[in-house]
Parts: sequence; C-alpha cells; structure tokens
Amino acid sequence: MNPPVRVLYLAGSGRSGSTLVTTVLGQYDGVFAAGELRYLWQRGEVENRPCGCGRPLRDCPLWREVRRELPVERAAGIAAGLRGRLRMRGLPALLRRHRRGVRPVSAHPDDPALADLYAAVARHTGARVVVDSSKLPPYGALVDALPGIELRVLHLVRDPRATAFSWRRRRGLDGDADPELMSRPPVWKAALLWLVWNTVTVRLWAGRAPTGYLRVRYEDLTADPEATVRRIAAFAGVDPDGGPFTGPATVRLTPTHSVAGNPSRHRTGPVPITADVQWRRDLSRWSYALVTALTAPGLRRFGYPWRRGGPAPAGAGRPARGGPAAAGGRSVGVGRSGPARHEEG
Repeated sequence: MNPPVRVLYLAGSGRSGSTLVTTVLGQYDGVFAAGELRYLWQRGEVENRPCGCGRPLRDCPLWREVRRELPVERAAGIAAGLRGRLRMRGLPALLRRHRRGVRPVSAHPDDPALADLYAAVARHTGARVVVDSSKLPPYGALVDALPGIELRVLHLVRDPRATAFSWRRRRGLDGDADPELMSRPPVWKAALLWLVWNTVTVRLWAGRAPTGYLRVRYEDLTADPEATVRRIAAFAGVDPDGGPFTGPATVRLTPTHSVAGNPSRHRTGPVPITADVQWRRDLSRWSYALVTALTAPGLRRFGYPWRRGGPAPAGAGRPARGGPAAAGGRSVGVGRSGPARHEEG
C-alpha cells in the first residue's frame, strides 16, 4: 500500500501571502508548489492558462505526465461540480456536519479523480509534501476527507484592511499583459469574505494544533521571513535548513509548476521579502472604518488594532488563554513598514 500524500493546505482569505509562501516552500527539496489545485480543472485543463513555469499548462512536460492519469475529458464537469459543492450558502450545513463528526463535504462521484490528482502529483514529482494554496476552507475539508491524503493546515492571516485594499487593485490574472483581470470585490464583500473564511478555518482545524494546524500572520512573515518560513517548513515535515534564503529577508526563486495564484508566482531570481503597506496610506477613511466594523469579531482574535497605525495588542498572534480559536498562533514578530517588493498572494 502506498503511503498517504502529505498535503500542506494553505487556508484562509485571499491576498494574505499564500503565493509567496507557496513559491518559497517550493524551493525546498521534496516539496512541490502546486498552487491552487482546485483550479486545475478549469484554468489549467479547460482554459490552458500558464503553468508557473510559463508554458501553457497542457504543454508543460510535468503536467503532461500528470494529466495522463486523470480524466481530463471530464475536466469541465469536474470544475462545475466543485463550484456547486463549494458555494458559501453551504457553509452552515458544512459546519453542522463537522460538529457532528461526519464528513463536512458530502461524498461525490468526482472524488476519486480528485484523489488521483494528488497521488499523481506526488508520484511524478517525487515530493514528500504537496503545497496546495487553494485557501477555500470547504475545498480543504473536501481534500481532508479524500482517501490517501494526510492534511496539514497552514492558516495564513493578514490585516483585513490590507486585504480589502489589495483586492481593489487592477491586476491581470497572469500578469500585466493578461486582459482577464483578477476578481475585484468591493471592500465590504472583501471584509465579509475575510471574516467568514478565517472563522471557518479556525472552526474546522484549530483543534488539530500543534501537529495538524499552524497559524501564521502575514505581518509576522514579513517582519522575520527566514525564521517564519523555517517554522512553516518544520511544521510541514521538511528540513528547515534547506531553504532558498540568501539573507534574512531575501530568497532566490527558481520556476515552479504552480497551477494558479497571484501573478507573482512567475517571478524568479533574487526577491526581497518586505511588507506591502501601501494600504496604510491609500485606503480611504470610509473604507477603513467599514472594514474595521465588519471584521471587528476577528480583529481581536487575530491580534489586529482597531485604529489606523495603532500598535498590535501585546501577544498579538498568540493563542488566547483557553481559546482553541487561536491554537497554533505563536507570534514571530510584528509587521514592519517597507517598500512593496513582493505582491501578496
């Protein structure tokens, strides 16, 4: 019997640094940076969008081998099925099922194809860890229930005012030359998505800390990149000494074969890791106040101030005493200002 495929699942809200973390982890021996695998069927197979290596996915030699083991002729149907199964309106039922100790996302005839995807990726890459940055908690719960999967959840969190600002940027799906833009939800919707996805991630997996769940804040990652990535690597079961750091806050990146993600997944060469703090200057007062009000329940939980530029509470990012919601949330440092050198994922 083959050993289970260890999947490091990056969960939480978008624009929280997932592309950066995925790309950096993909430089470690035995780690495959798969990107947002839930999009393989639509963006990869149906639309033939670029792989992280730059080639159209169906032309990528690695994915060509993986695809031979998958029902690619059913890709459009599998993609449509996933969209239907992962809708937000299904969250109450998902959480009820989780509380009862049953599979949160009901079984489906497409599940064997999804399980085969992870097995084929591990087999053709030789990876001990597959990094999936799909983020969406319902998809993570679905993957968690697949046979042959050992899931470890990395919960990435970022200040909701920063994520709301980032979502409003005009950005091509695969770079500046791409006429198709990434989603640009209004700030109120970005705020609600931040609250919902981060809360659901905590509900589903925080109880598995410290071996199955780890929380990391974007602000701590950019404050002390090397130490934070080493901690993530150790959590994933990877030798933390084998990373791509050429300095405490600089990495040297080689191409990955990620399926989807922020356009910065295509960036290679020396990359300094610094915090993107443009939002502190350019987010309007009205937007700041609106996002703060809508995300108030999560600000204290995750250690973020209410006031613009206010200091993070003492012990920000650490577990709340007796509170499972903050499990695994040891802080590495506090966010620092700096030029935006690497776009967040």
